[in-house]
Amino acid sequence: MKITTWNINGIRAALQKDIAIWVGEYQPDVLCLQEVKATLEQVNLAPILDLGYTVIWNAAQRPGYSGVATFYKNEPLKIIKGLGIERFDIEGRVIRTSYPGFELFNSYFPNGGQENERVPFKLDFYAELLKICDALHGEGKQVIITGDFNTAHREIDLKNPKENEKNTGFLPEERVWIDHYLEHDLIDIFRKRHPDKVQYSWWTYRFKARERNIGWRLDYYLVSSSLEEKIVDVTIHDEVLGSDHCPVTLEIKI
Repeated sequence: MKITTWNINGIRAALQKDIAIWVGEYQPDVLCLQEVKATLEQVNLAPILDLGYTVIWNAAQRPGYSGVATFYKNEPLKIIKGLGIERFDIEGRVIRTSYPGFELFNSYFPNGGQENERVPFKLDFYAELLKICDALHGEGKQVIITGDFNTAHREIDLKNPKENEKNTGFLPEERVWIDHYLEHDLIDIFRKRHPDKVQYSWWTYRFKARERNIGWRLDYYLVSSSLEEKIVDVTIHDEVLGSDHCPVTLEIKI
């Protein structure tokens, strides 16, 4: 089973950049998109749906902002939108789908803001999602959290760590939350499989950053440790254009 996550930074613009061609060629079983920035009624999804997908949509109340969508080929056992907490859920940040053997969270973690003004909100989101995952682990269920975490965990995960120590996305108080997730029986499976690999999933549109590979790894798969032996690999498709992020794929045996 192939699961692909991709922050597409506006689905209407991304479809004009032919992201559906890549989806059609790669054929993930589940496609988790973040920052769709539209309501379902505003988008012609035929280029993707015609490939054999069904979509779950969770838009933000605020127009042109945030929002996630999960496309699937095989119907999930259960679908839940949001965390059940209004201040997060009005921003359309989570879709949870249940599959035999694991719960999949398609998540768009908040950005801390240009002046770090939303960092407390962001950290609260991390905390609440982890509570849900802890409860699922307590029930004997396994978890895969994917999406744009909006945080680079370690210095290896961004090109210029020293220059960004006071910027959201690499603040100590943000990074420690990924530590907390890893302390709660979750694994950053890309870093576990590729401990020394320097590879990024996001590049600013400024400064020719992508051409120069001045990037950040912001898009993750955190998986329950008991799923580790079922993971085939994780691939960062940094050659794929269409957004300021690139797609990242997890392959799992089910």
